[in-house]
Amino acid sequence: MDILCHPLWAVSTVLLYVVVRLQRRARWDPKACAVSLTGKTAIVTGANTGIGKFIALDFARRGGRVILACRSESRGSAALNEIKQITGNEDVHLRLVDVSSMDSVREFAKRILEEEKALHILVNNAGVSGLPKQLTKDGFEASFATNHLGPFLLTNLLLDLMKRSASARIVTISSINHTKGQVNFSHFHGENLSHRMDQVYNHTKLHNIICTNELARRLRDTGVTANSVHPGIVMTEVMRHYPFWIRYIFNLIGFFFFKSPEDGAVSPIYCAVAEELEGVTGKYFDSDCSLILPAPLARDAALAVKDFEICERLTSKL
Repeated sequence: MDILCHPLWAVSTVLLYVVVRLQRRARWDPKACAVSLTGKTAIVTGANTGIGKFIALDFARRGGRVILACRSESRGSAALNEIKQITGNEDVHLRLVDVSSMDSVREFAKRILEEEKALHILVNNAGVSGLPKQLTKDGFEASFATNHLGPFLLTNLLLDLMKRSASARIVTISSINHTKGQVNFSHFHGENLSHRMDQVYNHTKLHNIICTNELARRLRDTGVTANSVHPGIVMTEVMRHYPFWIRYIFNLIGFFFFKSPEDGAVSPIYCAVAEELEGVTGKYFDSDCSLILPAPLARDAALAVKDFEICERLTSKL
């Protein structure tokens, strides 16, 4: 224990903390980016908290018409009022949607198509991790419905509007954890699936990248791009379904070494507005905004076609 009390230990700990904090900063600064979204419309799912709220806040600061797609009306309203107060942008709106429910997704998309003349940015941000084993009323495993099938359906329902609005961008929040994911199509219905720790989450994040890449291929020459992005390890509410002791350890370590939600929003914002990404599609970006290769499974073109077609069949039945 003497070594832990030595001044050198304290100094080295502080130095490590500073180094990690500096290294986790993105090479791109959204505040230094002068891109305006005036006249543009953006939708951000899960925008009532965490990364999603800071993405929506940035879009509002840029003068865009911003639609917060949230499940909770009370929390969504609180975020709406906060964003309006901070930015002075009154063209920010709340629309309710539960992305785990295909009926809710269809109702949300129907309203958007009725109310909006254009859609230039869609950020699929809403997601969960650590949910207990359960199926939705549609018969889908709950995490797969929330993290992948719901956003997949929403994106496809809004595609025609985005094509008419081109140029337009689709940004899907994935995770570095996709490298630990596997593809087993029985997972969609909760079969042959382990709910230990973050395993289900990892699988869903792999499917995010696979289907985003296939979507990008299908959207070539339409003026609509689709990319996926890792925001980093971020202190958000994504851990809320885990046991207390896991959340306690995560938050304790995260206080010193993980990104804040504001920092975590940087790479998704980069994908959504950066001028140098105009026309760039079917790519995967790291949390520092660098372009990197995803896992080999995520680059399998034949698997991507199969995955996309299966997701189309599953969601078209509902």
